[in-house]
Amino acid sequence: MNIVVLAGGLSPERNVSLTSGTLISSALRRKGHKVLMLDVYEGIKDVGADPIKLFTSVDNASHSAGSRAPSPEELVQIKKNNGNRNELVGENVIKMCKLADVTFLALHGDMGENGQLQATLDVFDVTYTGSGYIGSLLAMDKDIAKKLLRDAGVRTPDSVRFDPERPDASIEEAIEKIGFPCIVKPCSCGSSVGVSMVEDREELRCALELATKYESSVLIEQRIFGRELTQAYLDDRTLPPVEIIPKCGFYDYANKYVANATEEICPANITPEQLYAVSKATKKGFAALRLGGYARFDYILDDNGEFWCLEANTLPGMTPTSLLPQEAAAVGIDYDSLCDKLANMALAKKK
Repeated sequence: MNIVVLAGGLSPERNVSLTSGTLISSALRRKGHKVLMLDVYEGIKDVGADPIKLFTSVDNASHSAGSRAPSPEELVQIKKNNGNRNELVGENVIKMCKLADVTFLALHGDMGENGQLQATLDVFDVTYTGSGYIGSLLAMDKDIAKKLLRDAGVRTPDSVRFDPERPDASIEEAIEKIGFPCIVKPCSCGSSVGVSMVEDREELRCALELATKYESSVLIEQRIFGRELTQAYLDDRTLPPVEIIPKCGFYDYANKYVANATEEICPANITPEQLYAVSKATKKGFAALRLGGYARFDYILDDNGEFWCLEANTLPGMTPTSLLPQEAAAVGIDYDSLCDKLANMALAKKK
């Protein structure tokens, strides 16, 4: 197949996305596909008289993720440096996606996961990996997702949406309903960008100041203590869950992407009854959020043996050591085969 891999963009997870995209491209080429990797925001200026020649079986790209997320100020500066463009995608991106058999979405956060890009690709009849625009939107907005999960019978921590128009009243409401300790998180960021663990009123104010730098919609959420696990759903089946044990602090941006910062155990050491319970919750959540193809759900297993769903990830990390590839490997699907499978699933769904 001819495959476009879309990565980059201007979300705080840009560097991680570029790394995922580069590794996915290499894996697909090893599987015999011809690949063109594009930064979804930058695009490509000169496609020549025969754009198909841009798809290549040769690996010639290299990107690496940093140990921190770019700050909101840095992202604004990137936009200014690029002429303050407001387009959703860069030059010739749609043209090349239409020429491809499949567009592989290696984006994280922002318009790559909130349904905007998926809706745009639908307009141009482009075949792409993962969930459609509706599922992407529902899962990306943590407030909406939590309501739908509860309606489906999936346990999730209580939360209050912070109202920046009435900050003091909103804080008092959160303290009354949620209390301390709690968690503050932007509604639509991934990779724990802008997330803070909060113990008191002063920390709450500081955490809200940080989170609202990334977006105005912010959740103040009940903190559940216990073991952190994640489980992927792939092609109508749940995969063996992973237990995540950060060596320091919580599973924040640095612990996700800095080497050896976290111990990850796959399959997680849980009982058959617990495996049944979390798999049931994942299946319910996948259906409730109207997802497609694959996704990953994050949980806390509390001391009473109950699972609490924190969120769903429609475009989870896709480096060979990321959580979804680890789970796939546990059932005999290596990294290259996983990338190939996701591309073929998209094509089969289109047909």
